[in-house]
Amino acid sequence: MKAEDPLARSSIDVVNPATEQVVTEVELLGEAETDAAIERAVKAGPAWRAVAPGDRARLLARFADAVDADLEHLARLEVTNSGHTLGNARWEAGNVRDVLRYFSGAPERLFGKQIPVAGGLNVTFREPLGVVGIIVPWNFPMPIASWGFAPALAAGNTVVLKPAELTPLTALRLAELARSAGIPEDVFQVLPGRGSVVGQRFVTHPAVRKLVFTGSTTVGKQVMAGCAEQVKRVTLELGGKSANIVFADSDLEKAAATAPYGVFDNAGQDCCARSRILVQRGVYDKFLELLEPAVRGVRVQDPSTEDSEMGPLISATQRDRVASYVDPDRIAFQGTCPSGSGFWYPPTVLLPVDSQDRAWREEVFGPVVSVLPFEDEADAVRLANDTEYGLSGSIWTRDVGRALRVSRAVEAGNLSVNSHSSVRFWTPFGGFKQSGLGRELGPDALDGFTEVKNVFVATEE
Repeated sequence: MKAEDPLARSSIDVVNPATEQVVTEVELLGEAETDAAIERAVKAGPAWRAVAPGDRARLLARFADAVDADLEHLARLEVTNSGHTLGNARWEAGNVRDVLRYFSGAPERLFGKQIPVAGGLNVTFREPLGVVGIIVPWNFPMPIASWGFAPALAAGNTVVLKPAELTPLTALRLAELARSAGIPEDVFQVLPGRGSVVGQRFVTHPAVRKLVFTGSTTVGKQVMAGCAEQVKRVTLELGGKSANIVFADSDLEKAAATAPYGVFDNAGQDCCARSRILVQRGVYDKFLELLEPAVRGVRVQDPSTEDSEMGPLISATQRDRVASYVDPDRIAFQGTCPSGSGFWYPPTVLLPVDSQDRAWREEVFGPVVSVLPFEDEADAVRLANDTEYGLSGSIWTRDVGRALRVSRAVEAGNLSVNSHSSVRFWTPFGGFKQSGLGRELGPDALDGFTEVKNVFVATEE
């Protein structure tokens, strides 16, 4: 019997990564169905754009309320679909609610400018782009979706959104909640499908005026190249290999205690993961002594339990990929994880030979962290910047001047001092270098979903 080609299937099994059990089956859209959805979004555009700013704001606020009322259901759906811990999933659903509430204030604040000119009046307007295509990854399906659709809808665009094949369930639920809040079905559509079909059609269809893509740098380059054919606007949030820089004058106990949560959150499947720890040589050995119990103490267990701190990886394929980076001779110590069913991998600390080590340079996207010593401030900055990525990072020091100097010198879009915070919905998020283009969240996010139109009105006779 000839083996079935999985790419030829018109549906996909959604698997619980903690149990390897099939949760449900989701139908996948083809190119014709994708084209039909895009055309519906085009037709819905003029009416949505014409909705008064205050009314659009109220609809988005109602959408936020619907998410809030469904928060526990959304969270448990994400635990089942993505293997996220219950605590993380509750935060993620709450982030969707908060992002919607934040951008519900935007329609009435889409300000243009009056620019002084001779002979008349000059004003600018911010106009919606049209149809916005959003391609969402599997690692944070809920929040990353909302970072695109909330500002896009607020600015008067219609949205077609493709969730990752592995994790479509919360996106489909969000579409239901949007409709229950009064947002027209054709204004916000979720289209499950393969990236090579639905995602590629977002790139090539001329009616899709902007693409928002979050995923690997390799695929992001392909998306960018495709969008260039039509001079299509694009926002890219891509890979990362963030540094956690620990200076000798820092609160070493706190730096070591929090380091695991800066990289092992979501099982390390996070573009902002601080997967390179740089420690000043004078405290390097002491830091490792403090780090070991912190790593061994990470609770890797059934993600549906209240006190779970790390769940499984998303798939067997991802587990094999992560394992390929781990040289047994370089393991300093590991945590524990369940055995049996589920795509589990233990928190792992590596001591690379040097900064050319593969696990040090490449994005592992799993619960693996490498630790290297540095000599002084200049050496720390050199090592931190020795990467094609530039998304996030942390700096641990009690010296305010050093904190500011190093923050300005490190080539990354989101840095935190004495913490591992990367995302706040009211501040910009995005990367330097090959970590992406554009900024999401914060007060300037709508700039990426609008065109600036300049109008001059002559007043001289």
